[in-house]
Amino acid sequence: MSAETRLYRVEILLVEDNPDDAFLATEALGEGPSDCRVTHVEDGIEALDFLRGRGRHAAADRPHLVLLDINLPKMKGLDVLREMKADPVLRDIPVIMMTSSSDPRDILESLNNHAHKYLAKPISVAALLPLVQEIVREFRPTASPDSGLEQLDGWIREFEQF
Repeated sequence: MSAETRLYRVEILLVEDNPDDAFLATEALGEGPSDCRVTHVEDGIEALDFLRGRGRHAAADRPHLVLLDINLPKMKGLDVLREMKADPVLRDIPVIMMTSSSDPRDILESLNNHAHKYLAKPISVAALLPLVQEIVREFRPTASPDSGLEQLDGWIREFEQF
């Protein structure tokens, strides 16, 4: 199969406790022709279990991107972000923080804790795609071969042609 016709498997971890927001995000991510798989978890503890392959997530694929709500039960999104960025195995996974809050302190705290981007809910492809494009451009020069940036880049190209 040529590079032009290859479908990319993009693994996205969606960490969102609100079922309506999770549905909208999943729908937005599924609007294009891409081979995109969204795994949804509802709290911060389960997000870290997924990322670290613990418990029922032992066979989980490493995500190429994490969409992380700030206000989560059990463990707040900012705490998940801090743990991810402190972990040498997880720190290179791009994270887009999501919230319905318009409080500038939330944005500042997210970015100060190394979130790659910040997105106001509800999520749409029109809002998400430019953020993913920026992540790919920003991280391509330093990306390791298994970082998944080629998959994200392919996903973007498919959306642009859709």
